[in-house]
Amino acid sequence: MARKTQIHAEDGKQELTITREFDLPVDLLFKAYAEAGIVEQWMGTKVLKLESRKHGSYAFETSDPQGNVVFRANGVIHDFVPNEKIIRTFEMENAPFGPQMEFLEFEKRTDDTSKLTIQIVYRSVALRDQMLQLPFAQGLNMAHNRLQEIVNQLK
Repeated sequence: MARKTQIHAEDGKQELTITREFDLPVDLLFKAYAEAGIVEQWMGTKVLKLESRKHGSYAFETSDPQGNVVFRANGVIHDFVPNEKIIRTFEMENAPFGPQMEFLEFEKRTDDTSKLTIQIVYRSVALRDQMLQLPFAQGLNMAHNRLQEIVNQLK
């Protein structure tokens, strides 16, 4: 079965583009990235902070059943235009990838469908390629599937 979330990574470039169409109105898709309670559900992580505004910041954390932190990420929101775009940095703590820039664009297709395009820029081609070696595409597709299911309940 084909993944609904597509990742395009051109050889020799330090960026990649992620696209996904959702059976959700654009305002609900945007809310899934802007409201902590919804983010926690579809990402499966605890939102320590989410200031959904220009010059805001965020922090996410995931722990194992014993309470040990296994993932922590944070960033700064550089631009925030409801139902249109979020521009932010993303940095995983204790990981070799360094910070990256993320440009999220939310596009209304019809009253009931929307498209998300995410451009991620890494510091180098090598870092981008290293990220692509992880089960990144599969994990993102699964997370977006959960997003669709969870936000469908808000309709």
